[in-house]
Amino acid sequence: MINRVLLCLGLLLTVNVAAEEQRLAHAGEDQENWITYGHGHANQRFSALEQINPGNLASLTPAWIYQTGIIGTFPTNPLVVDGVMYLTTPYNHVVALDAASGAEQWRYEHVLSQKKLCCGSHNRGLAWGYGRLYMVTADARFIALDAATGALVWDIPMVDPGSAEPGDLDSIRHFSEQRRADFDRMTRFSGNMAPAVYDGKVFVGVSGTGYSAVLGDAESATASVLGRPGVRPGLRAFLSAYDAHDGSLLWRWYSTAASGWEGEFSPTTSFNDKLDRDITAERAHADKYRDAWRGGGGSIYSSPSIDHDLGLIYFGTGNASPGYADYKRPGDNLYTSSLIALDVNSGALRWYHQLVPHDIWGYDVAAPPLLFEFKDTNDKPVKAVAAASKSGWLYIFDRKTGKPLRRSEAFVPQNDLMFQRPTAQGVVIAPGAGGGANWPPSAYSPETGWIYVPATHNPTRYHLEQDEQGRPVSVLSFLNDGERWGTVSAINPLDGKIVWQEKTDLPVISGALATASGLLFHGQSNGDFVARDAATGKLLWRFATGAGVNAPAITYAVNGRQYVAVAAGGHSLFKYPLGNAVIGFALPEKSQTD
Repeated sequence: MINRVLLCLGLLLTVNVAAEEQRLAHAGEDQENWITYGHGHANQRFSALEQINPGNLASLTPAWIYQTGIIGTFPTNPLVVDGVMYLTTPYNHVVALDAASGAEQWRYEHVLSQKKLCCGSHNRGLAWGYGRLYMVTADARFIALDAATGALVWDIPMVDPGSAEPGDLDSIRHFSEQRRADFDRMTRFSGNMAPAVYDGKVFVGVSGTGYSAVLGDAESATASVLGRPGVRPGLRAFLSAYDAHDGSLLWRWYSTAASGWEGEFSPTTSFNDKLDRDITAERAHADKYRDAWRGGGGSIYSSPSIDHDLGLIYFGTGNASPGYADYKRPGDNLYTSSLIALDVNSGALRWYHQLVPHDIWGYDVAAPPLLFEFKDTNDKPVKAVAAASKSGWLYIFDRKTGKPLRRSEAFVPQNDLMFQRPTAQGVVIAPGAGGGANWPPSAYSPETGWIYVPATHNPTRYHLEQDEQGRPVSVLSFLNDGERWGTVSAINPLDGKIVWQEKTDLPVISGALATASGLLFHGQSNGDFVARDAATGKLLWRFATGAGVNAPAITYAVNGRQYVAVAAGGHSLFKYPLGNAVIGFALPEKSQTD
């Protein structure tokens, strides 16, 4: 009898796991909920909900406001699962709310293991699956919580052996409290991306591996501190796959190549942009700095995309380290500033495309890749992946092979000094490290067939100084007192043309959300949350939140009522107005069907 009961329980557990896997795989079709970062593993950020439409948009008002009580950079992307909203705050607290009323259901208080946060206190969100919530923290931990109660399931240090020996990963495949001292002896890695969950795995990347000047919380200073030389060594970034059920490490892929990191010493990008490189000097330094890849950077900032049929996971990488002394890293620095496709089961590299070899300008591929399909001139379907870059272009690739299909028109100004080396007098480059498309996610609407890209015009100054040995080092600074504004662009991926573009008074550090009713929502750094006509870009609605809307919006439905929710908390690093609110907007109940 006992065996039969255990068998039934085992079968029930198997059925529940299988059901959740199917739910995650079809998350983009679940219109009532928002259960992954980008509303499906394609990261399209499109919803078929259309109760809120241009005809009744004027009646859209806050249905509820929740204040976290935590002030700081607030880019969280909430999740909604069966009427419950889950969100993260600065310093990695987690809150569960009633998604219809904003009432708090439970709260997880994260206790920092260290006070010095290299890369800021912010967090972009959670992943949900198998009854749990997964989060990577600013103080280098991989957390799992019970989604029903907020109880801690595990707390695993995010570390790496640092030896570059594949076999040494065995030492961190399984974590226990009895082995915490072993983990604590290894280098820790910060993270702020929203993980992704698929097929029993949790995918987590690390960030801040290229910052050298920061030993404390960068958000207490200015953004320019991130571009200065310092005592903090560069680290080797990676994407990890963990078992979603027990937290064991399954595989790890590194952003810097242990073999062939120098590449071909390319004088141009793959799109024939001339790079101002001293390749002769780089080759001369190659032997001396043969091991530069061990601390070569390549941070992973945003939630990856997954093609279930091809079995591939896609994500972008950041610039190489050290950014200030590129002579210490001769060569192309593979696989930094690239779009990456890995085998989702093994972590094996399937293809990569380096957008900027030997990047000295900070042209990260920081935004989530976006998966979509179109028909070619022969009416055959093409599975594509789009990557928006800080260089100011949207790139389109064949999703299976990585073959470049096209590059869009520039969606922010690009001056003649782009890809030029810094000088002692200094050069001001646009877009620069402060411009283009940063981490905020784009959206794709199958209704229009266009990709909507939020971006920034914020020229960056690069100049040379001398280090203690008299060697030239590059220092960058953001010109916050100069011209600085944002753009929201609708780009046709079939020809790369900008269909429409709207300019905002401050950089757009938010994210785009498209709906079937023809609306495009995004936040603005001045505190406005807005809706535009997705076909024309015309501003249709705005709400002044009182703090910078520097987070992406989501939409969902509870009991037949559509909501749009967004965090309004500002950005400490760029000094946009701070707050601590999450706002759920809806139509008055009598107007829902008007």
